[in-house]
Parts: sequence; C-alpha cells; structure tokens
Amino acid sequence: MADAPLAIPSTADIRAARERLGDHVRETPVWQWMGDAIAGAAGADTQVFLKLELFQYTGTFKARGALLNVMALDADARARGVTAVSAGNHAIAVAFAARSVGTSAKVVMPKTANPARVALCRAYGAEVLLMDDVYAAFEEVERIRSREGRTFVHPFEGETTVLGTATVGHELCRQVERLDAVVVPIGGGGLIAGIGCAVKQLQPHCQVFGVEPEGADSMSRSFEAGAPMKLDRVATIADSLAAPYALPYSFGMAKRFVDQIVTIPDDAMRRAMGLLFADMKLGVEPAGAAATAALCGPLRDRLAGRRVGVVVCGSNIDPATFARQMIPWEPGASA
Repeated sequence: MADAPLAIPSTADIRAARERLGDHVRETPVWQWMGDAIAGAAGADTQVFLKLELFQYTGTFKARGALLNVMALDADARARGVTAVSAGNHAIAVAFAARSVGTSAKVVMPKTANPARVALCRAYGAEVLLMDDVYAAFEEVERIRSREGRTFVHPFEGETTVLGTATVGHELCRQVERLDAVVVPIGGGGLIAGIGCAVKQLQPHCQVFGVEPEGADSMSRSFEAGAPMKLDRVATIADSLAAPYALPYSFGMAKRFVDQIVTIPDDAMRRAMGLLFADMKLGVEPAGAAATAALCGPLRDRLAGRRVGVVVCGSNIDPATFARQMIPWEPGASA
C-alpha cells in the first residue's frame, strides 16, 4: 500500500489552490520568537519561527482543506449539502466552509465534545447532532450520507484535503527563507502530508519533523509497519490529535516527505501551553502546543542552532479547559 503511486501536488497545483481559496482564508502570519524564555527552552542559538495558523478563520488550519472540498462540489451536490464527523475542529471548519459557499452542513459530534466547539459549529449555521460516543457518531454520519445524499468531508484523508494543508507550507516557505527544519503536529496526518509536500519542493534541504502524543501514535506505528495502522486505544488530552488510525493517501504522502516522527507525553504539551501563554500571550489547545513541545523536548539537541519553523495549529479551547490543562511556566523553567 505504501508503494502505490501517489498523486503528488506540484508547486503550481498548490499555488492554484491558494488562489482558489482567495480571501475565504487568511494568510496567517509568522512571528520570530525571541527572548530569554525560548532561548532557555529551545537553545540560545536556535532561531524559532512560529507559523500562527491559530489565527486562521475557525481557529485552525482545517478551514483550508474543508473549503477546497466544498468549493469542488457541483450544483447538485451543493444543493444536498455536506456532512462531517468530528470532536470539534473539523466540524467547525466544515460548517464554516458550507456557509462560505452557500450550502448546508449537518455535522455529527460525540456528546463529550467541548460545548464551546459545539456552539461555534452552530454559530456558523450547521445543524449539530450529538451522539453517545465516537462509534455512534460515525454510524450516524454514514446514515446521513446514505439517506440525505450529503457529501462526506473527511477530516484528513484525500488529495483535496492535503492540497489545502499544503497551502500552509507554501505560505511558510515564502515567509521564511532557508529553513533548516519544520515541526508539524500529527493527528490523522493530513496537515503534515500537505506541509511536507510543499516544503520539500520549495526548500528541498529543509527537514520535516512530525510530532504525535504518546497515547495517539498511529502514524509512528504506521511508519514502523510500512503501512497504515489502527490503534486499539487512544489516550491523550490533545483531542485534535487523537485520530485512531492512519489512511493510505495521507500516510503515503507523509512517508514520502517526512524525515522523522517523535512522540511526546501530554505533560509536555501542557508545559508548552504554559510557555506559549506566558511568553507569546497565545492561548492554544494542546495540539497547538505540540510542535513547541517537541522542539523544546526530543528535538532540542538535534535542532539546536538551526532555523526552525514551528506550526501552531489551533486555539479552539475555552478558558476553563485551558486553565485546567495548562501547566504554568515560570522564568528559568524548561519546557
């Protein structure tokens, strides 16, 4: 499966996708993180460039792929609408995309989904169905697709979705020259597949590192096995990175363009949340802190003294959950 031919977007394909997205998405900024806090956490000579995708519409990168998928629908499909299943960020993005092109969205979420994310889906105009658990949610979205003819928008798999995430890498490479490395969080793999594809074509000498929670390491296990793998159990506070399996296209793209994947414990993300909040004044969800946690943890020595892009992928978290999960950073402490 890993050796099957891949439809790899060219730089021209990625540029054209970004043009199609136009003003429907933001070109998110890059900020060079400087000062004593990051110097102590990542190394004094390491140059850190934060790709602030948390400032994207919907609060995450997910808007890019969801919007490209919905834009590609013909008139009949738009009339029937779209559907998705998600614990939050993807459902929000699909609701946003549907509203952007004038179609309807019916999204299915587990009852454990954060109420703030459910409310944001509804604010974008989606009908939200809450199910007892994720398994029931997947069964319900299949019924919706079959019964209503709605188009299912996958959260991370597929050429169009990965083309959308590739626009993140394309922007980053235009914004920062001569990167030595980029660190990207991995859930299902759609984000790193797209970013890796863009970065390796635009800055071929730049290394691409992925980071997964220890309790949701499906891509790491897939790399070891040489084929997409499924986890028996997922256990992490980073629900946006809690995909229980890898799938062929995103796995194949990641295998082609990613140099290494590292794993981190939940507490590393919690400490990185504290560091980003204290020094950069950013309130991020655990997934949004994962790349910072990897840079300041398992990748610290390897990337010391280099120019590193760090993808801050999302911020959909309510104040109470943020306060409960974040470990406060103190001057002089390491991440």
